[in-house]
Amino acid sequence: MRKCKPLLSILGLISLVFFCTGASALHLDKKYQHVEIQTSLGNIIIQLDHKKAPKSTANFMQYVKEQTYDRTIFHRVIKDFMIQGGGYNSGFKKTPSNAPITNEADNGLKNLRGTIAMARTRDPHSATQQFFINSVDNAFLDHRSKSLSGWGYTVFGKVVDGMKVVDKINELKTGRAGPFNSDVPVNAVMIYHVVPYKKADTTDHHD
Repeated sequence: MRKCKPLLSILGLISLVFFCTGASALHLDKKYQHVEIQTSLGNIIIQLDHKKAPKSTANFMQYVKEQTYDRTIFHRVIKDFMIQGGGYNSGFKKTPSNAPITNEADNGLKNLRGTIAMARTRDPHSATQQFFINSVDNAFLDHRSKSLSGWGYTVFGKVVDGMKVVDKINELKTGRAGPFNSDVPVNAVMIYHVVPYKKADTTDHHD
């Protein structure tokens, strides 16, 4: 797979995080089963998996509450692979991050098309605020073993509405910008807000 090495090196430059601690914080976040990522190209509805990825979902919701993702961009887009965001604003200033979280990639969830996962550095337990959405099945990102090379990337939810938006972003022309030599959308894709979303119909529309 030609894209494996570039991707791993890209994700290796990025971190993602868990600030919430204690059962009360986890319980508070569980009432939010969905979040809406409001972007300049349309909205994406994510269903969170609190049961299989409790630390990752609580971590993500903490950043949502802190409005860390508001006015950020999708700064990494690799066609037929993934779109990544949460780490930079439109001026390529880094967003604030909390302490790294424990890798939960051994939770049985796979990096399938439409799933959302935590980005991280080479250290398996370095995820903070950044996330990515798989635009195709990426089995090589799944957990294989509790080793440096085998830990994988933690999936903590999936797109249930808005895959057309993900695909639209994935098709964008990319180039060099900010601190990155490649893979940055030429026309910035803004994440205006990420907010809790009360979705009555939880059917996977995937469009």
